[in-house]
Amino acid sequence: MVDATLALMAILPLIVIAVMMVVLLQPATITMPVAWAVAAGVAFVGWEMSPRLIAAASINGAMTATRILIIVFGAILLLYTLKESGAFEVINAGFSSLSDDRRVQSILLVFLMGSFIEGAAGFGTPAAIVGPLLVGLGWPPMAAVVVALTGNILAITFGAVGTPLIIGLEDVVFGQDPTEAGTVANEIVTEGGFESVGAYVAQIGLWAAIIHAIVGIAIPFIGIALLTRFFGEERSIQPAIEMIPLCLYAWAAFVVPYLATAYFLGPTFPALLGAMIGLFIVAGTLRAGYFLPEEDWDFGPRDSWPDHWVGSIEPGAGVSGESGEEKVAADGGTTSFKDMHSQDMSLGMAWLPYILVAIVLVVTRVVGPVQEALLAVQLSWSNILGTPFGESIELLYLPGTLFIGIAVVTYGLHGMNGEEIKDSWAEAIRNIIPAVIALWFAVATVMIMQRSNADIVLQSASAGTGMLQILSELTVDITGQVFPFFSGFIGAFGAFIAGSNTVSDILFGLFQYEAAQGVGAPTQVVVGAQAVGGAIGNLIAIHNVVAALTVVGLIGEEGRVIRIELIPVLYYGVMTGILTLIFSYVVVPGAF
Repeated sequence: MVDATLALMAILPLIVIAVMMVVLLQPATITMPVAWAVAAGVAFVGWEMSPRLIAAASINGAMTATRILIIVFGAILLLYTLKESGAFEVINAGFSSLSDDRRVQSILLVFLMGSFIEGAAGFGTPAAIVGPLLVGLGWPPMAAVVVALTGNILAITFGAVGTPLIIGLEDVVFGQDPTEAGTVANEIVTEGGFESVGAYVAQIGLWAAIIHAIVGIAIPFIGIALLTRFFGEERSIQPAIEMIPLCLYAWAAFVVPYLATAYFLGPTFPALLGAMIGLFIVAGTLRAGYFLPEEDWDFGPRDSWPDHWVGSIEPGAGVSGESGEEKVAADGGTTSFKDMHSQDMSLGMAWLPYILVAIVLVVTRVVGPVQEALLAVQLSWSNILGTPFGESIELLYLPGTLFIGIAVVTYGLHGMNGEEIKDSWAEAIRNIIPAVIALWFAVATVMIMQRSNADIVLQSASAGTGMLQILSELTVDITGQVFPFFSGFIGAFGAFIAGSNTVSDILFGLFQYEAAQGVGAPTQVVVGAQAVGGAIGNLIAIHNVVAALTVVGLIGEEGRVIRIELIPVLYYGVMTGILTLIFSYVVVPGAF
């Protein structure tokens, strides 16, 4: 049996996070430093972890978080570079011109385009970008937020070119030295038979992709059904049922390359390439006249919309969805820089930066000599403060550095001027600043909890049983053999309180691994379900919902949005749990 006092102490940092963010509605920038202080106190009192080791683990966590932040910053910088250059105006005008039917727009701009943005940038950017685009096309802001939050769930696990898995799991959770006896990494290599931790995480990613592919078959339909049921004149799902053929076609166009990429290339590219290929397949098919509905479906008359559908931004301001910040043109008129660019930019030129992203990422991850050369440039700190802890940052190999480089190339490709370049950097910096403090302290908190089981740290009778191990043992005691069913919900809880699939994986990745071993379930499948759960929780994560509502001028309607989002959350969580049980005990019961 688990020691009740130690179990209460181990769960205390998570309780603090949940209470502060869910009950007290405190932002992550305040919550995570408090959680870190609580975790440090618990480690000192309950696990006799010295201040030096706590500090070293915290520095280790902050360095790891910095790697995440470089990726996120580069992805956001490229995104805002394309917004300032007018490229997104061109891309979305191209897709929206295919049909005025709101159901078709949901497939193209939310399920496919939103998934592409998630694969490229991650961290809540799809709803913040796609929501205003839909409002610009005439959608009620409330409908835009609800559908934008739902539609890209398959991509979230592989968002920001695989950051939740590659950084969250491979580097943070399982990132110990595989040659050091007693570490999880050593266990994976010696007992699991994997050649590296990276190969093991690739298996986790494949199982996550399989779960997503099966459960996600209903997501395009659910997005449209939410649209027609809650925002249509007749409040019926019948118009959504009429779109099932296109929903299935779009799902297949996305999922086939998505699964193939997860199998052959690992967790970096599934969302990025799956969505990009799916976009061009579905757009080309619609352009040829296939799967288009006979009659366009639209919202009711504007004067019939309830007040809570629209806030401070009036729908229909244009494809960009922006209020139209205008700059003085050379002739003294008022012409948007984006308009000036987008008038002359071709669709191919608009897409070129992201095509370059895909090419460069594949080359740097597949071509051995290039990969080795980039990995050779590192910022390292071994034996931090004289402890066994250490971390390195591969400055040139990180996707974020490549994103920044391609953003700079885009300045010339799209003929951007100094004002636009300055604005893109200002937007990127403004969006990354809140994440810095939150991620530094969030990862540091998890590092303390994770490293509390190191033999060098523990000198008490509880040696070898760290915070996360105690939590996993307690969960196994409560749930028994049905634990795999709850893996997705645990991941969803992590994302709900933290607003990030990456942070959820960092919080609960090792916990899920240990619990899977405790019930004899395959760890790859259970941790894969954790990664899927991290995507589920993003739909109702409070600060994701707040951010999405803010950009469409509808702040204060969080409760309405979350209540609607609980429908896809419950569907996805239950189906993920059932599949995880089947995979664990029927399909691959003998897996590691």
